[in-house]
Amino acid sequence: MARYLGPVCKVCRRHGNKLYLKGERCFTDKCSVARRPYPPGQHGQARVKLSEYGLRLREKQRMRRIYGLLEQQFSRYYVAASSLPGRTGEEMLGLIERRLDNVVHRMGFAASRAQGRQLVRHNHVLVNGKRVNIPSYRVNPNDVISIREKSKKIPYIQAALAAAESRPRPSWLEVNKDAMSGVMKGMPVRDELNEPAIREQYVVEYYSR
Repeated sequence: MARYLGPVCKVCRRHGNKLYLKGERCFTDKCSVARRPYPPGQHGQARVKLSEYGLRLREKQRMRRIYGLLEQQFSRYYVAASSLPGRTGEEMLGLIERRLDNVVHRMGFAASRAQGRQLVRHNHVLVNGKRVNIPSYRVNPNDVISIREKSKKIPYIQAALAAAESRPRPSWLEVNKDAMSGVMKGMPVRDELNEPAIREQYVVEYYSR
């Protein structure tokens, strides 16, 4: 399946804020957004005023890139969320947050969602003791996510866990660092999903136009 393979720092600069696509580097002074807080390209520093449609399109693209999804995948989450009771935007965010690659990242086993996707694809992750290699697998409350025994000594997993200790972890996830396992205690909480600030209502308005 096609993926964006270009420099991800340019994506962050295009959207004007950190999307945390490059793991620990995004929290340091080396982050491109911190060093050059303007869009890339020859005309990056020119003032551009977006239309109402442009604002909603930009927000949709930003949210899609935060989670590393293709357009077809992303639009399917909107369709699924629109059939659920409650606010469509929040339901959509909740469904995406329950993806296995995202949960692996949120628990601190991966420095970024892209790295979390790689861990899942390479059979390093277990769900309730069974190997799952589908990044879009939907995690349910009380599911136990763990790192396979043979994979626990992988340096970048240990580095990600150490780095995650200094950052807050969502209340709906419980992690045992020593055992390299965690439990999804409940459904994602919207108030804890605001880094970077997501305006999901703009995404809903884009798709419902």
